[in-house]
Amino acid sequence: MVFSSSIFLWGFLPIVFIINYFIQPKYSNGFLLIASLVFYAWGEPYFVFLMMFMILFNWLIGMGIDKCANRKMALAAGILIDLIILGYCKYAAFGIEVLHRLLGKEIFSIPQIRLPIGISFFTFQAISYIVDVYRKETKAQKKIINVALYISFFPQLIAGPIVKYRDINEQIEKREITCEGVGGGYRRFVYGLAKKVLISNILGKSADSIFALEITNINGIMAWAAALLYTFQIYYDFSGYSDMAIGLGEMFGFHIPENFSFPYLSSSIQEFWRRWHISLSSWFKEYVYIPLGGNRKGRIRTYVNLFVVFFLTGLWHGASFSFIIWGLYHGFFSILERLGWKKILDKSRWISWLYCFLVVNFGWVIFRLNYLKKSLLFIMKMIMPWNWDSGLHSLWEYVDIKTIFVFLCAAAGCGILQRLCSVKVAEWWKNSKIEFVCCTFMLIFSIAAIVSDTYNPFIYFQF
Repeated sequence: MVFSSSIFLWGFLPIVFIINYFIQPKYSNGFLLIASLVFYAWGEPYFVFLMMFMILFNWLIGMGIDKCANRKMALAAGILIDLIILGYCKYAAFGIEVLHRLLGKEIFSIPQIRLPIGISFFTFQAISYIVDVYRKETKAQKKIINVALYISFFPQLIAGPIVKYRDINEQIEKREITCEGVGGGYRRFVYGLAKKVLISNILGKSADSIFALEITNINGIMAWAAALLYTFQIYYDFSGYSDMAIGLGEMFGFHIPENFSFPYLSSSIQEFWRRWHISLSSWFKEYVYIPLGGNRKGRIRTYVNLFVVFFLTGLWHGASFSFIIWGLYHGFFSILERLGWKKILDKSRWISWLYCFLVVNFGWVIFRLNYLKKSLLFIMKMIMPWNWDSGLHSLWEYVDIKTIFVFLCAAAGCGILQRLCSVKVAEWWKNSKIEFVCCTFMLIFSIAAIVSDTYNPFIYFQF
């Protein structure tokens, strides 16, 4: 079950919201926990038991860290088991395949393991909880229901944002559902739904049709079109899910942290990762980069730490060399900027923005395609002008007027319109009757699009 499905919009969400609104607050956590498990079990009926095991295990580890003498050993055991579960489910087949390539022969059969949706998200939240208990940044939660709700809360369960327990523990203990929160949450949810259904899906359909072609049948213009379409597709898809998660959280009395801040306005790769998937960047910084030494142990050690973080960032996104290379690709430019490249870029805001956007755009090609060779050939198509002949004639077979219009709206909505609007205009628009009416129309159009079109991909199934 995903947020942009009819069963969620017409069935699950209104039922859960109405019941939660009228029940007594002391029963709310238990009810939302049951609802979250039902939400996950709808698409993963067997893996819900895995999630329940991880909830019980990490709750016990948290209690153990709080009470046992060897706190470090308890923490290490907790992290190890969490990573073993994640590693087996997500990386076992990939690891065996790599081993076979290195040895030049098959010694194990590659297991056919179905990946639990969202396992990377809720595993990182579980690790965050026990680490924060170990650091005494939060107290061990005695009520297992509270830990269970934190790990399994359905708004951010399958696509984030990744929430730290210390940022939400007080809200789990006590929260209030207000008309203002429900209204603000409704608007935020509709914005996210419209991003996903009315922008991302439309752009994605054309992008997928071009990416599916043989590389020999793609010219330069088509390659650029596919890359740009996918660049905006993945942003509006992922930020749309984050908006929906944040909006749903507000409707139920929770304040989920922001996950995007106009990343395509960035003028460096370092800035891009402060704006893109903020919760993941923050998690790696706090739980990997800083414990490794951060930038406190000299320049070389800093570069090594960045290399490790970006390697893990790529690997987190999926069990594939393409994801690892994509992560290291971003790491390379991040290190290059630290070596002095950023000082040169800072001389011109427009040149630095263009540099960052192109680096990100080429990176999405690597991210999107499964094979490095195909990715490189695709990028070569983009940068070699002699591959541009007869491009427009071929492009119209895959891109129509509606797609172009949506693309232009998407490009404008990535921060340009927001920058042009003054603070007074933004304040006037927010929570106004006009915004409410516009949101209502966006909801109607989004529902109509969901009903009339079967194309509704879930990009983050590999997470």
